[in-house]
Amino acid sequence: MQTLVNSKTINVFIVDDSEIVRDRLTSLLSEVSSINIVGYADNPLAATEAIVNQRPDVVILDIFLTGGSGIHVLKNIRGKKISSKVIMLTNYAQEEYRKKCFEEGADFFFDKSIEFDKVVDVIQRISAAA
Repeated sequence: MQTLVNSKTINVFIVDDSEIVRDRLTSLLSEVSSINIVGYADNPLAATEAIVNQRPDVVILDIFLTGGSGIHVLKNIRGKKISSKVIMLTNYAQEEYRKKCFEEGADFFFDKSIEFDKVVDVIQRISAAA
């Protein structure tokens, strides 16, 4: 993968309780020089705390996490006025989840099973626009 011309380095935080998914995302994202992965979390409390402290440019967030919900993380960080772009990446792509995520402030919503690779494209576009 190539980085778009004049791209800004984008700090990305990944929230998913599946190590396989985190590893796959890390592998895909690390191929792009303008993407810097700044951390991971697998539960809502750790995710919210880290996002508030680090204020990454982009958060990749799963809906269902060990011990809670990514939607609650989204709601919490938006309530704290965190302006990170939030990409919901989930196996639960039903319309009611999509609608709820956008209502709570998600910027993007992708189905892991068929849209996984779109995450890199979106982050590259965010980088180029920064």
